[in-house]
Amino acid sequence: MADISESKTISVAIARDSREVYAFMEHPLSFAQWASGLGKPLRGEGTQWTFEGADGKPVDVRFTPRNPYGVLDHYVSTGQGDEIYIPMRVIANREGSEVLFTLFRTAGMSDAQFAADAQWVERDLAELKRFLEQQ
Repeated sequence: MADISESKTISVAIARDSREVYAFMEHPLSFAQWASGLGKPLRGEGTQWTFEGADGKPVDVRFTPRNPYGVLDHYVSTGQGDEIYIPMRVIANREGSEVLFTLFRTAGMSDAQFAADAQWVERDLAELKRFLEQQ
């Protein structure tokens, strides 16, 4: 039997063209303006970046290269040799867009931790929406 993690896809509708949303989000530096879990960028180039994590420690993040499909997947290093895969997409929604973020439950994560992580993602996506719709 396949080993499959529980997941939850969280989305937000944004009243901006999907190409504009992707053009903003494809730059790793943009994450500092809305993704509170990553904090400020410390250094990076291309698809490899290091951010200051919520706990103040450096977090290495590997981003998917620019593409025409709205794919913004990224991989967050655990600092123990593993990566957490975070699938994210920008898709068209009529004249606006939808940002979809899939959260996977990691091994040993309690129900409360998984729910708290989902709420954190919802807050960050709400901030992304607020930021982009005010531009």
